[in-house]
Amino acid sequence: MKNRIKTKRAGWAFGATLLLVGFILGLSASGGDESALSVTSAYAAPASELRSYADVADAAMGGVVNISTDKVVEMPNWHPMLEDPALRRFFGEPEEGNNERIERSLGSGVIISDDGYILTSNHVITQASKIRVLINGNEEFEAEIIGQDELTDVALIKIETDEALPYVEIGDSRDLRIGDQVMAIGNPFGVGQTATIGIVSALGRTIGLMQYEDFIQTDAAINPGNSGGALINMQGELVGINTAILSRSGGSQGIGFAIPSHMAERIMGMLIADGRVKRAWLGVVTAEVDQTMADALGMERPRGVLMAEITPDTPAEKSGLREGDVILSVDGKDVNAISQLRNTISLAGVGTAVDLRILREGKERGLDVTLGEMPENLTTARNSEESEDSAEGLEGVVVRELSARVRQQLDVDDGLEGVVVTNVERTSNAWNRGLRQGDVVLEVARERVRSLDDYRRLIEKDKDRPALLKIQRGDQTPLIAIPR
Repeated sequence: MKNRIKTKRAGWAFGATLLLVGFILGLSASGGDESALSVTSAYAAPASELRSYADVADAAMGGVVNISTDKVVEMPNWHPMLEDPALRRFFGEPEEGNNERIERSLGSGVIISDDGYILTSNHVITQASKIRVLINGNEEFEAEIIGQDELTDVALIKIETDEALPYVEIGDSRDLRIGDQVMAIGNPFGVGQTATIGIVSALGRTIGLMQYEDFIQTDAAINPGNSGGALINMQGELVGINTAILSRSGGSQGIGFAIPSHMAERIMGMLIADGRVKRAWLGVVTAEVDQTMADALGMERPRGVLMAEITPDTPAEKSGLREGDVILSVDGKDVNAISQLRNTISLAGVGTAVDLRILREGKERGLDVTLGEMPENLTTARNSEESEDSAEGLEGVVVRELSARVRQQLDVDDGLEGVVVTNVERTSNAWNRGLRQGDVVLEVARERVRSLDDYRRLIEKDKDRPALLKIQRGDQTPLIAIPR
């Protein structure tokens, strides 16, 4: 029943304010008597009826498992004297060259088929030398890794058994509404399988934790050890994979996040088929359309995603997409955020033809694009390219040179010197103090900014004090002080 571990990956560590906790996904297996094996069935009750949640818990808890892992870590010497082999032996330390320790961690997972496929969070099993799965609190199996996706924190493992296992069916997270009741099931703090109840607090959240995010926010209590566990609707179906909590104390404070099942199911299917995720690709550099950008483009209100740059020889260029176009919808579904467009395109399927609705020079039109496969080195290449003509310095803020194209888009005078803000994270101090995309930074600490080099040099001065920026926004030139 035990398998050899195939894959080892690196673990995650997060600060006290954002603690990974995780959820997992379920998928019905084909073949056999599904009604007998599935642990899911409908338990909807009239809204006016006061009732227990025991039936919902019973429907899913049999398919949620506890996961424990062993990871070999290299430990530094705790004292320089231990470089002496004799002293190492005296203190009971391992011989030189064998300074390793076993680090153990706990998490959760969800059985998605009766033949032993289990979905969990990638950070639960990454870099593990051994993965143990405990079913119903007493049966233990060793699992192998089928595939991992760091960019969504989804991983697929498998155990071997001659018995048909209980599993959890997948619901459609796209049917969720804010206010719907949900149940979180997992192994918090390693105390054993636990169920908590709450509601869907928000949908489509992005918190900067991973590259591909579309989180369900819930107030169902989630704590360390819930990672890879299940978020269940009131029909006992899996609708999310718990992945993070926002907390000052490290425990649940009613703000938890789960990967939606429709995203996790798509990732899982690719891991089963290929052992890796093949993401579709347009080949563009995008920018948010806020009110400032909407005004610059002559739009009545902010909507869509701006095409700031079209990469040569890509599906976008071949389809006729141009710089300055604004994508309003994909296959009839509105898109109003970069993360939403990125998720929609990446999971659409390589070779898929999508129908884009775009805004070009004030007029809407349709455009068909056949998506390609995202190059594996795209992120490295993109970061290298952007590092040449963009700069950071303030947390959550990216600025770029005032190119001719940017001047035209923002209607900036040719004689104006400075750098333009291209991105401000909504969780940053800069956003809270009022800095926005499209602002032109004229001065830092009362000194003129004429280039990116000026900005980099000045923003690094007096780092123990707030950064004082003079910006231009339309006809106004306010001063903004931003805490470091």
